[in-house]
Amino acid sequence: MGEVAVKGEAMEQGGATAKGPVVVTGASGFLGSWLVMKLLQAGYTVRATVRDPTNVTKTKPLLDLPGATERLSIWKADLAEDGSFDDAIGGCTGVFHVATPMDFESKDPENEVIKPTVEGMLSIMRACKEAGTVRRVVFTSSAGTVNIEERQRPVYDHDNWSDVDFCRRVKMTGWMYFVSKSLAEKAAMAYAAEHGLDLISIIPTLVVGPFLSAAMPPSLVTALALVTGNEAHYSILKQVQFVHLDDLCDAEIFLFEHPEAAGRYVCSSHDATIHGLAAMLRERYPEYAIPERFPGIDDGDLQPVHFSSKKLLDHGFEFRYTVEDMFDAAIQTCREKGLIPLATAGGDGSASISVPAPPGEADVALASLARDAPAIGA
Repeated sequence: MGEVAVKGEAMEQGGATAKGPVVVTGASGFLGSWLVMKLLQAGYTVRATVRDPTNVTKTKPLLDLPGATERLSIWKADLAEDGSFDDAIGGCTGVFHVATPMDFESKDPENEVIKPTVEGMLSIMRACKEAGTVRRVVFTSSAGTVNIEERQRPVYDHDNWSDVDFCRRVKMTGWMYFVSKSLAEKAAMAYAAEHGLDLISIIPTLVVGPFLSAAMPPSLVTALALVTGNEAHYSILKQVQFVHLDDLCDAEIFLFEHPEAAGRYVCSSHDATIHGLAAMLRERYPEYAIPERFPGIDDGDLQPVHFSSKKLLDHGFEFRYTVEDMFDAAIQTCREKGLIPLATAGGDGSASISVPAPPGEADVALASLARDAPAIGA
């Protein structure tokens, strides 16, 4: 599969100072598009892979980024097609693998979500081996590979793994995503060990922040559930962990560049309970009717579950954003794009950020958000 928008190739072949080239898979998504932006800012030449390069809604935000004209090219690739990443990866120095199937309504998740995730991961690893130029692969895993088990522990770190058998048995919301990411990560680790590839796994918790894509990112469907009244996601926020999108992308690039980085890394800056999150949102956004009680969720002494980023921080990485920063940026971006209303019934109507939403769009978006969308970290 060849590239579609040929940009930056003369620069990378001519020995200019641009770093890379590096590949970002799933480049039009919530994380992928922000990561492309950050890599361009850092001086990298970037090859962005998308399933459909003719979809202008998804590619235009990438092509409009500063530095895109000189150092960005768009390539067609699909995890479901073996070998489709070969051309994009050939001659590259690094791969940031972000793409993952997210069909949570699938009638056949084993074959439509889990299998293509694992086989797509291995196809990318094979392409990296064949290229012979890739010095490091950074795989965006998920908190869902760490703590999905029958009883929650107080602390999790990079050495913990979710119970795949438990996921398949209980079939909780997003179970196929947790299974697919767990199996893909383990398969990639085994392949890297066998073939001498340098693989880093970064494990983000619930990612919150501003975004470039037009649609509501799945992780924000969960993060903003208290704002939109999406009760199906309240249980996910019961004991939740967060990381700002910008911090996550900085960590991806940091780990790609750090000579001593190896293995898995949790990337999570804050822990909260649904009660603490609700209190913060009520104080900052009185115009929204943030619930005070949550039927079915323990209203007693609910303690946060901590995801330890110590391994990442020990390398010298520092998180820059607070929980308030994350939610302010996410809410403002959603308002600007007309994805949530400026206020909800029951709030006091005094919008703290005055960003007009296109007429009618916010109400339609709010109705769609009330459906049970997937909850994921990346």
